[in-house]
Amino acid sequence: MSSSDEKSDSDWRSEVTDPDFQEASSEKWQAVLDEAQFRVLRKKGTEAPGSGEYDNHMPSSGVYTCAGCHTPLYTAKHKFKSGCGWPAFFDAVPGAVTRHTDRTFGMARTEIVCTRCGGHLGHVFKGEGYATPTDERHCVNSVSLNFAKDDPVQDAEEDFKPEAKV
Repeated sequence: MSSSDEKSDSDWRSEVTDPDFQEASSEKWQAVLDEAQFRVLRKKGTEAPGSGEYDNHMPSSGVYTCAGCHTPLYTAKHKFKSGCGWPAFFDAVPGAVTRHTDRTFGMARTEIVCTRCGGHLGHVFKGEGYATPTDERHCVNSVSLNFAKDDPVQDAEEDFKPEAKV
């Protein structure tokens, strides 16, 4: 057996370059994601409101990472309680989230995906009147995320003060 045959299914993610994530086959993703994660991240599904583990999760520090590729997406300081039934963030780690126009269901919405692997995260809504620095709500599926108490983004954002943003 070769050394690559001995590796676990999840090891392929640590060895690929960014463009390769978006080109990975469904079979590769199914080997490393559970059924709910695959349905949301790769098939653009949505979890039921109020069912996700991070909706009411309100830590004072830490980072939310992509469940597909482990890229830091949001810090705990970006999270706010919106009451919408999904985790809500007013901003993302710079460059971590990409926006696309989503015209499904006969309307135009702004879809958000992980920039690195292209995994579907949810949608962004603007102008809803939340008292946040951006007046945006990133409505994110919990199954698209993992959480780590240690914040690798914090060192890069030591001076990040959300209340100072306009």
